[in-house]
Amino acid sequence: MARISVLADDVSLSEPSMIEGFPGVGLVGKIAADHLVEEFEMRHYANVYCDGVPKVAVYREGEAELQPPVRIYADETRDLLVLQSDVPVRPDAAVDLGECLDGWFDDLAVTPIYLSGIPSDKGGDVPSLYGLGVARGLDLLSTAGIETPPETGLISGPTGVLLNVAVETDRSAVGLVVESDPRFPDPEAARVLIRDGIEPLADIDVSVDDLVEHAEQIRQAKERLAKRMQEAGEESTQARPIGMYQ
Repeated sequence: MARISVLADDVSLSEPSMIEGFPGVGLVGKIAADHLVEEFEMRHYANVYCDGVPKVAVYREGEAELQPPVRIYADETRDLLVLQSDVPVRPDAAVDLGECLDGWFDDLAVTPIYLSGIPSDKGGDVPSLYGLGVARGLDLLSTAGIETPPETGLISGPTGVLLNVAVETDRSAVGLVVESDPRFPDPEAARVLIRDGIEPLADIDVSVDDLVEHAEQIRQAKERLAKRMQEAGEESTQARPIGMYQ
């Protein structure tokens, strides 16, 4: 049965922000989400058993405990949630996931912040970040001073589906898009995503020194998943320009 299974009933949240971390271009969303969970030592709050989530079990190095592939972590003091995913989710399956999450968002008054990379050969330049929003999400972007997109485009993959659900239901939501290396895990783009997007939107302060200092280790650790995401095609969350005329 589709459900969000809460493990920590004693966690109290008030209109929390939720950072979504599905794998995508440059793995920017996943790197950012994983970093938040580790940096804040966030508590394993809930498991996601929605239709559309692959029926697999995951395990971690040095640990015997099995876990579902999509989990939610909480930081009570920061009113912060992070959706952490160890697997790609097909766009058609993400429709069920979006509907499953929708009622849970209502119950907790969650404002989701969705993350995506846009393929870019940025060279040595700092990756550009821009924001998109639905309903109150537009006000949040304006207050945070996050720039609007420089061109017409679309967001695909599971994140695109979840944003589509937000548009259809007029649910407050934010989408952050950052220029990312389409070939390899991109810790630098994830750092920009956290520093210039997540921090002001969620009103938190995050140390991102590790993302810079250990960029090569992060790339190596995430490279196998990045290759799978390249092969996954539309399963990979990404933004891309579509031009003014189709």
